[in-house]
Amino acid sequence: MSFNRDTIRNIAENRRARRQYEILERLEVGLALTGSEVKSLRGGKANIGEAYVRFENGEAWLADAHFPQYKQAGPHNNHEPTRPRKLLMKAKEIDKWSRRVAEKGLSVVALQLYFKGSWVKLEIGLGRGRKLHDKRNLLKERTDKREADRAIRQR
Repeated sequence: MSFNRDTIRNIAENRRARRQYEILERLEVGLALTGSEVKSLRGGKANIGEAYVRFENGEAWLADAHFPQYKQAGPHNNHEPTRPRKLLMKAKEIDKWSRRVAEKGLSVVALQLYFKGSWVKLEIGLGRGRKLHDKRNLLKERTDKREADRAIRQR
């Protein structure tokens, strides 16, 4: 099977993160995965809804992401579905992002997991948590915009 480098195929998306966090900065990173994890992701059944990034000892780790087991791998060659996975980032990026996370109210969340060609990539975002009234305002703005677009189309 040949892959085009520019082909992007979505595996999982964290829509809730876009609603709960104001995303200040985004970054595409790679993941260190086992073979059974990659084969499982080809089925498109991963869940990154609760996933976040943790920084330890100059390394970045993806925590609480669920990649289901690959049935054909068998019990001995399979992976643990919720194990922490190492993120492949440059040392400068890790240092910069870990310093920013140390600031009050910032966290790094997984936004989107996808295949870019044959490589598995993860889009992470540096986000500040939204307050309840901010979420309400965001929903109201989206609803108003949708209604305005609908009115323009109906003219």
